[in-house]
Amino acid sequence: MRILTLLIALVFLSILSLFIGVKEISIVDIFSWTDKEWLIMTISRLPRTLALILTGIGISICGLIMQQMTQNKFVSPTTAGTLEAAKLGILATLIFIPQSASIYKLIFAFAITFLASIIFLKIADSIKHKSIIFIPVVGLLFGGVINSITTFFAFQFNIVQDVGTWLIGDFSGILQGNYEVIYICLPIVVLTYFYANKFTVIGMGENFSKNLGLNYRSILHLGLLCVSLSISAIAVTIGTIPFLGLIIPNIISLLYGDNLRQTLPYTAISGAIFLLICDIVGRLIIFPFEVPIGMTVGLIGGIVFLILLLRKK
Repeated sequence: MRILTLLIALVFLSILSLFIGVKEISIVDIFSWTDKEWLIMTISRLPRTLALILTGIGISICGLIMQQMTQNKFVSPTTAGTLEAAKLGILATLIFIPQSASIYKLIFAFAITFLASIIFLKIADSIKHKSIIFIPVVGLLFGGVINSITTFFAFQFNIVQDVGTWLIGDFSGILQGNYEVIYICLPIVVLTYFYANKFTVIGMGENFSKNLGLNYRSILHLGLLCVSLSISAIAVTIGTIPFLGLIIPNIISLLYGDNLRQTLPYTAISGAIFLLICDIVGRLIIFPFEVPIGMTVGLIGGIVFLILLLRKK
């Protein structure tokens, strides 16, 4: 019943998202739409709504995987340097092959994100003080270092503005033909469901995993591959969306517990719903202009993150 309620909310918000925009299109007169209205719906509105849903699902699942692997509720793409690594990968593409297609940006972003994720886990494993708050703080510092490197090279090559424009989370530029790479998130969700229990086990440590007969390194690298590929695809297509992978898994955990296989559908659907709500608010608050969704999610996510920190403390 709970999952059905979430699905109904997702469908309602998706339909609402399709009919919000500068060009007024009425759902009542759907059979009398002109070619122009059908064109707007199929080229702009529908791809944008699908991208919102897939992004919400992808980032939320990535946050859930990272929290399970590290056994830390405050580890996410925002607090582990993952988003910053994706930025650095995109910057490398802009420097070396500036006119490249999205697939090259995805490859560069994935390679650097995957490497940064491995480095972060190495750092986390080497820290003796395993405080639930200390690990994400180290991750924020790690992300800050990567972001500083990105800013330095962007300044050196005089593309600071290009990098800033590219990486602000924004769905206004989503059109048919330039967002399809984000469909990578779907098989990753399926893969996460089948490996849910194994991701939980490797979070207990290498020795514990080996005692249960698991190949610790293989499962760890599989989880990092899922996270890196999803975040890279989203960063290349949309930009960066902060805090989403942190707050949604935590809220679902508070409501439904920590069974990864059981909470995975709730996490995925809730992430999509949250992102749709933020996007709709951003489009209406200063209509006919819109606030980039990265700012909306960052504001709400920052407040929720602070509440979670104080609650854990």
